Amino acid sequence: MSSTRIDTGTPCVSLQGLRVAFGRQTVLDGLDWALPVGQVVGLLGRNGAGKTTLIETLLGLRDADAGRVVLFGQSALALDDDARARIGYVPQRSDLFEWMTADQLLAYFRSFYPRWNTAKVDGLLSRWDIARDKPIAKLSGGQQQRLSIIRALAHEPELLVLDEPVSSLDPAGRRDFLRELVDQVVDLRTTVVFSTHILSDLERVALDVAFLSGGNIALHATLDDLLESSVRLAGAPADVQGFVSEHQLDAITRQGAAGPIIVRRRGAGGVPATTPAVTVEPVTLEDLFMALTE
Repeated sequence: MSSTRIDTGTPCVSLQGLRVAFGRQTVLDGLDWALPVGQVVGLLGRNGAGKTTLIETLLGLRDADAGRVVLFGQSALALDDDARARIGYVPQRSDLFEWMTADQLLAYFRSFYPRWNTAKVDGLLSRWDIARDKPIAKLSGGQQQRLSIIRALAHEPELLVLDEPVSSLDPAGRRDFLRELVDQVVDLRTTVVFSTHILSDLERVALDVAFLSGGNIALHATLDDLLESSVRLAGAPADVQGFVSEHQLDAITRQGAAGPIIVRRRGAGGVPATTPAVTVEPVTLEDLFMALTE
């Protein structure tokens, strides 16, 4: 059964000075990040940027070399049972007990969570056509991923962390999951971290986007505001530089000897219009992804 949640004003997630290295390769480098209650964030980064490492460290599944992670006011490495019961997680690779049936798996996990929405579980199993009595090993990859999602949503978590949760689903399956996710967020003010490489899916559900690059969050902003405040400029380098300075714009891409750059408006106000010397064009999320994660 659903329950009303109280927002205490304390960030749901707080990462401070997080550093993780594998040998000589630094993956996270003094990363600071905070997520308030009810925020839905799409985490973007190139392959190998450290998204999974960040997610595992955030959840206390991996030790950091330096820094601190706080969830619900507690260290992620020393969460009590109540705090753990408030978290849902869908890993990139399924970690289901494949010798069990779906019913057996869900009954096992139900014993750990005081808040378990049986009606939601039954509805999703039926709608997503997942056999209750078949060994999980015999389910398709897409069905196993759906079952992992059901397990994560069943106890109506207050923090939901999703690492590429729809990579094995077809377009219809992704649409169904995103609809369910939106309903969960709207009804319960769930805080969500959603890592994906499918940008079109992200645009359907994320309110904010965070770009991971160089071991840090290069930018975290509201998606709509980011798209409205960012533009592509094209023209002679000197003209573009003068335009950026005149209108107090922040460059997102480096300004090279030639070619367009992407800039973002500072503060409120409209984006400057095209001039005879400088062309101003809108950008897409893909443009921003390429610029911020290079």
